[in-house]
Amino acid sequence: MKYEDMNFKVPVESESYKEDSEFVIEQITQILDRQRQKGDNRIVINTNLRMGLPLENINKIAGPMIEAWAGEVFAGIRDDMNNPFQLINVEAQERLGMADIILQFKKCNRVITGNVDVKATADDIPNSGKGPNITSFSRIRTAYVKDPDFMFVILSIKHKVYVQRNEKTKLMDGIMEIVDYNAYDLKFISDADINYNPALGTGQIQIKDIHYITYQYRTTWEMCQLLDSKYLHSSKRTIEDFYNEAKKNKWIKE
Repeated sequence: MKYEDMNFKVPVESESYKEDSEFVIEQITQILDRQRQKGDNRIVINTNLRMGLPLENINKIAGPMIEAWAGEVFAGIRDDMNNPFQLINVEAQERLGMADIILQFKKCNRVITGNVDVKATADDIPNSGKGPNITSFSRIRTAYVKDPDFMFVILSIKHKVYVQRNEKTKLMDGIMEIVDYNAYDLKFISDADINYNPALGTGQIQIKDIHYITYQYRTTWEMCQLLDSKYLHSSKRTIEDFYNEAKKNKWIKE
């Protein structure tokens, strides 16, 4: 059995996909830019701890906090019917969903959907969140076959944490401040920046270093082939394993 002999379903994206992806990335970035310009880029954590939060462990709760903050920012924009970003819908996803937030924008009388995966990294902790798991191999591979225009956006948000005394309570508040952010379309992240880790389930797609990403434009089918190559070059996977996944998830024609 050879990979080349399989009768694949070949997804073909819209001609406007690259332009649509750039539009979504730009809108997300502009929304966060405005939030930072307004000075509304902090999460304040009130506790009854007189010494403040244990900063050495703060990264353990940062992910859910940053994700919730981002969801509220986008929802606040959506609630303004005349917002300049054409954001018309925001949906928070279940904890184990592939994306954390679904954003829908209106562009030239079309609706463009971005599936956003929020990744938090600490600015003051070396290598924090540097090489995150993104999603499972089979899950993202199937998504691209079902919808050739599936847009999976990785939103990397960098934060720093410090404590300051609350003048009213006289206790120490933890401040989680968003200091930087970048958004990337997974489909356009370069080959060299994408890793495959076979350890969990069908394997996890990972980013080698989320702070230094380069782009490489490709079609949806080229992305599927790249994912397949990462899977098949793992020492723990065989062509038979791949065929079983392809058949189960309907990547090949019967």
